[in-house]
Amino acid sequence: MASLLYRVGRWCADHVKTVIAAWLIVLAALGGGAATFGTPPTPEVTIPGSTFQNVLDHAATQIPEVAGGFGTVVVHSRDGAFTDTQKAALTQTFNEWTDLDQVNRVVDPFAAQAQLDANKSKLADAATQLDSADAQLTAGRTELDTAKFQLLQGQGLLAYSRAKDPADPGIPSLEQQLATGQEQLAAGEAQWQAGYDQYLQGRTAYQQGEDTVAAINGLRTVSSDGSTAIVQIQFDRNTNSVDPAVRERVQEIGNTLAASGMDIDYSVEITQDNSLVGVGEIVGLVLAGIVLVAMLGTLIAAGLPLAVAMIGVGVGLAAAMALTAFYEMNSMTPALALMLGLAVGIDYALFIVNRHRSQLLQGMDLKESIARAVGTSGSAVLFAGTTVVIALVALVLSGIPLLAQMGLVAAGTVAVAVLVAVTFSPALLRIMGTRVVSRRGWRAAGFTTPGEVSTRVVTEDQHEEEHGGWYVRLITRRPWLTVLGVVALVGIIAFPALDLRLGLPGGGNEPADSTAYRAYAATAQAFGPGMNGPVIVVADLPGTPTQEQVSATQAHLATSLAAVDGVEHVVPFGTSADHRTLAFQVVPSTGPAEAQTVTTVHALLDGASSIGVSTGTTIGLTGQTVANIEISERLAAALPTYLLVVVGLSLLILTAVFRSVVVPLVATAGFLLSVATAFGATVMVYQWGWLGSIFGVHDPGPILSFMPIMLIGVLFGLAMDYQMFLVSGMREAWSHGEDARTAVRSGFTHGAKVVTAAAVIMFAVFGGFVFSHLTMIRPMGFGLAVGVLTDAVLVRMTLTPAVMHLLGERAWYMPGWLDRLTPDLDVEGTSLSAMNDAQSRRLDPLPA
Repeated sequence: MASLLYRVGRWCADHVKTVIAAWLIVLAALGGGAATFGTPPTPEVTIPGSTFQNVLDHAATQIPEVAGGFGTVVVHSRDGAFTDTQKAALTQTFNEWTDLDQVNRVVDPFAAQAQLDANKSKLADAATQLDSADAQLTAGRTELDTAKFQLLQGQGLLAYSRAKDPADPGIPSLEQQLATGQEQLAAGEAQWQAGYDQYLQGRTAYQQGEDTVAAINGLRTVSSDGSTAIVQIQFDRNTNSVDPAVRERVQEIGNTLAASGMDIDYSVEITQDNSLVGVGEIVGLVLAGIVLVAMLGTLIAAGLPLAVAMIGVGVGLAAAMALTAFYEMNSMTPALALMLGLAVGIDYALFIVNRHRSQLLQGMDLKESIARAVGTSGSAVLFAGTTVVIALVALVLSGIPLLAQMGLVAAGTVAVAVLVAVTFSPALLRIMGTRVVSRRGWRAAGFTTPGEVSTRVVTEDQHEEEHGGWYVRLITRRPWLTVLGVVALVGIIAFPALDLRLGLPGGGNEPADSTAYRAYAATAQAFGPGMNGPVIVVADLPGTPTQEQVSATQAHLATSLAAVDGVEHVVPFGTSADHRTLAFQVVPSTGPAEAQTVTTVHALLDGASSIGVSTGTTIGLTGQTVANIEISERLAAALPTYLLVVVGLSLLILTAVFRSVVVPLVATAGFLLSVATAFGATVMVYQWGWLGSIFGVHDPGPILSFMPIMLIGVLFGLAMDYQMFLVSGMREAWSHGEDARTAVRSGFTHGAKVVTAAAVIMFAVFGGFVFSHLTMIRPMGFGLAVGVLTDAVLVRMTLTPAVMHLLGERAWYMPGWLDRLTPDLDVEGTSLSAMNDAQSRRLDPLPA
């Protein structure tokens, strides 16, 4: 592999114009393809085959009016209760919103509140009427009973008269009276029974209404003081699919209410920004540039890794966008590809550049140095990139289409970054010539000017002292103490990970000064926290139910659902045309990010079967919180298989690269420590709220459901990068004759500087995403930043040298049979060793 990449590097250095032109043509062609054939990314997230998605799709089919997503607008009057003038202005605004494309309807909060109040009033009137009817029925019953008694007395008198004197002339008249009385009694009984039946129907309807009102009790759309109203805008599609121009127009229209003395805020469904790059990402890239300048000493040298990364990301994303003619890209997908593409692109180029600079300062020929840098460091880059690609492609195993898509696109971008690093970098290095090293760097190495050698000789001790030799001696002096110290520190930081809760972000995760957060907070304060995250319950009735059966079932369901612990309100809000499907909005008593809400949803899920049996219905649940639970469970189920595949394949690669069965195991164990630290730190900040003021966390809540599996995948790949960069130097020194413990020191000093710079760059790039405009990306960026820093500093540059020192020669143990079966990848470049270590240290003049 080293010899192949050596030839690639040499050819690219000899054909600079061809290489640069080829990459620019590829970028332009793919960019043109993306512009011509690509389709804009969509923020819509669907999980085919999931229970909550099936329930949602079923509800959309049966009850189209509830299919569209809702956006919430909170309006507040600055001077107390809304005035008639303000209500008129709001009505005009509602009408303008309704006229917009993609808007289905606008729920007038004042009309809705009036309806809620009227329902209570109507129920009270109905109770009065029922009481009156009951009194009338009782009086009528008394009258009928009296008439029946009198009729019985008359019948007794008739019998007596007939017995006494059958010829009594009064008998016919008495018989006529009794017959008439009997007819009147029968008519009265029939009339009373009809009244009683009507009373029973009214009593049943009243009971159903009472149950429904009781389930809705406390629900308001206008606050009790009349100063705040919550407006629901229903779109004709999922809110993620609403045209950004429509969302912007909703805000433009609403903002005119400020002139009428009202404040208006919009939920995250209306304000969400799905643009790819924000301020945080730009800051991260700038910080990476600063680190490069500080390490390499010149702007031109620092610009090379950035240029390589930009070309790699540009080609990778352009290709992915061009292919959207054949698939639908989610708006989250390019964000991960951008994040990783920039980070690994910079790191991979930096690794090659650093090797080239070191060789130049040792007197190596320019083109030979470029080729050798690609042959040696390029090999490590290739296999490091392969581990990242494996970890990303394996996201397909999650069973979540969004994760699979993000993983595949990011993997493609990383693969391109590797290809650009080993081809584009040598071409740029040839153009830069000796300017890749600053004048100070040349002088420090013993050159008065580039190409002229002074009498200064760089000894091994000087090299070690200048490249962290003191640090590796420190940590290997008491290796057991180092190991225990790292494990203890990691354990303390990782401990909060035991409290990890998963969910999806909402308005409470938005910046405190954003309109989305103000809308979230105002809704919780004025109408209850559960209004920010209602659960949708869909019930199917068997057969062809009558209207009476539908009403009875609806009331029974509302009562049963309201009886579940943690449920605040139950609002019936839709019935299918055939009366067979009912929809309810269940409002929890707690907010969507609270653990109690998850408990409530579990109680609803657990009780759905029994409630269905008691009401003769089939019940399903959907909504954000329900989706959170199901997605988390699916990801948890997929995680063991994912880890097995990723770690298994990577162990095989690392075994082949390092020709050792011990080093890959050490690398994997260190990775687990890094992951635990990343999880623990993320829980502390985003779930517990520690240091929340620094990271903009004002409402701590659950961690993004997708984060664990994504962070594990990405961090594993990056951790193996650092393992490759650092330990390949140890392997190279050991393979060239140094004893194992000395090789640890030599390899560390040759790789420490570039690993440190690479980690700081990664930390800067990922850290920029901590303040991203995309809420879902922030904890991911934070976790990766902490994980990268932990892995590079604590695991690879502290724990790994200490463990390798303890193991000594055993670190490179490889069974004979396995050694024979394993291909020789020659990552350390033994096949290129025309120059021995002494020659590589000799300071010969550079050719003019």
